[in-house]
This record gives sequence, C-alpha cells and structure tokens, in this order.
Amino acid sequence: MKNNIKRISELTGFSPATISNALNNKRGVNKDTAERILKVAQEIGYVSSVKVNSIKFVIYKRDGLVVADTPFFAALIEGVDQACRDAGYDTVIYTINQGEQEHRLRIQDIIRDNSAGILLLATELTREDMKIFEHTRCPLVVMDAWFENMAFDTVLANNEDSVKDAVNFLFDKGHREIGYLSGNVRTRNFIDRGAGYRKAMAEKKVPLNPDYRVRLTPTMDGAYKDMCQYLGAGPKLPSAYIADNDIIALGAMKALKQFGYKIPKDVSIIGFDDLPFSEISSPGLTTIKFFQKEMGRIAVQRLVEKIKTNGVINSKIQISTQFIERESVKDCNKYEI
Repeated sequence: MKNNIKRISELTGFSPATISNALNNKRGVNKDTAERILKVAQEIGYVSSVKVNSIKFVIYKRDGLVVADTPFFAALIEGVDQACRDAGYDTVIYTINQGEQEHRLRIQDIIRDNSAGILLLATELTREDMKIFEHTRCPLVVMDAWFENMAFDTVLANNEDSVKDAVNFLFDKGHREIGYLSGNVRTRNFIDRGAGYRKAMAEKKVPLNPDYRVRLTPTMDGAYKDMCQYLGAGPKLPSAYIADNDIIALGAMKALKQFGYKIPKDVSIIGFDDLPFSEISSPGLTTIKFFQKEMGRIAVQRLVEKIKTNGVINSKIQISTQFIERESVKDCNKYEI
C-alpha cells in the first residue's frame, strides 16, 4: 500500500498525505486534485484493490411528489434489502432531499467513498441532477430512470412499450378517443410513458387532441383536486384515459365519480404500477403491473457483479410488465340494451 501511494505521489506530484486524504474521501482536498489522484490510482490498479463491503441505497428526492411513502417504494426497498442480505452485503439507506442546503456535500461524501457500492433511486432526477454522479468512484447502478448518452448501468420498467400495449388494448375494446392523465412533474418514467402513448396513437393514425391531455399533481389528493378543477369547466371527455400511474388514476377516478361520471360506462381508465389499492378500488382499476421487488433484486445482482468483476461495461435492463385487466375499462364492441 505504501509503495502504491509513493508511486502515485511520483506520478502526480502530490504529497502522500494529500493522496491518502483523497483516496479516503476526507474533506479538504480540491476536487480537481482528488480526480487526478483517483485517475492515476485506477491506472496503476490501486483503487481496484479496495474492498467493497457494503451497499449504499441512495434515495434522491427532487420534490418528493413521486418518491413518497407508497406501497411502490416500500416494495422496492424490501426487494433491495433482501437481495443485499442474500449477497452478504450490509445495506445503508441514504435519503437525499434536493431542498436541503448541504445536499451536494452529502452526495460528494457518498460518491467519493470507494469502499461501498451505490444503488441510486433516480426516479425524480433530471439529466442535470445526474451529472454529479458521473464522478462516482465506486460501482454504481441507477434504478427507475435512464438518461441517453450518459454512461450508467440502469434497471427500470419497460415503460414505453407497456403503455403502447395498453393503448392498443383500448383500441381492441373499441375506443378511439383516448386521453392522457399526465403527471405535471415530468419524471423520466412519465416522459417514456407519454412517448408510448403518442407512438401508439400515431401508429393507429389517430391525431392527438390536446384537450384530452390533463396535467395532474402525482399525489392522490393533488390529482383529485386538479381533476375537480378541470371537470368544473365542463370539458368534453374522451371515452378512455391512460394515466401515468395508479395514484394519478385513482385520484382522477374519485373526482370523476364526484362529478357524476360512471366508470367505465362514461369513461374508462388504465393506470400503471398495480398498487395494492388498485385491486380494491371501485371499480377495480385496470393497470400495468410493475415488479418492484424484482427491480430491486436485479439491480443488486448487477451491482454485485460490477463489484466482483470491476466491470466497466454498462447495460440498460428493462423489466417486462404485466397487463392486469379489471373493471375500469368498457368494451365498446359489446351491444348495449
């Protein structure tokens, strides 16, 4: 170890004390200096000898509207924790709130620690938010988001194709006027789901009606209130809606029923996630089931593989979904008396 540090000192010109502080993630070392030292340490094979003995599960909240205390994220955390224990790694959960004054310093501390692998829940992150993680010193796997032209291992749902299939299901049921209940916070998942909706409509050669896109807050109460405001103007509704997720769908359903609309007789709705209360809602919500525990398990497996092999090849893993048909979609092809 001493010889390695001496060699890094010779190659970089920095003192052994500075090199030790940089490699051990101690504050007081200039960022450019630390990156130069790390680069040389990697080139001579020193960094790869550091043993990774734990996994940090970093939950990043930009506004907390999507990443909240819901069954979706509870199941995801359970899947991560179980997979880490099975692999023999301790799990430490970090919650980063972008609104906190020193959140960037906390991130710097996490990404400079090369003794732990990182699972990053990036549901609410933007491309700009992700840039700081490009300087991570340890193995990193991103969950629930994907960013083009950024070199990260990623595990997420097959969002676009899943929504395309849901729109095709509505067409098979005779629906032609199909709207979109859109989260007004545009996460990467929501953006991909919106793309799936638009592509399916384009393939069916049905022009998009901007009046049929309703922007709703992605919380149960927020979606309900926003939908009430929308319905208060007396708009013409499509025969069916695709929602960005179950929470938005259920909030909208509550508002629709309050305004006297019958589901699915007057309007059909499809959600995404298959949360537990989607099955017991009235009517039961037709939705797209996403396997949250499996996403957590697969992300851990990929991270452990990177830790053990010191792998540099990145991959994008999309988890297939399952369409769950319940009672919230009307079959327009059936003759009604």
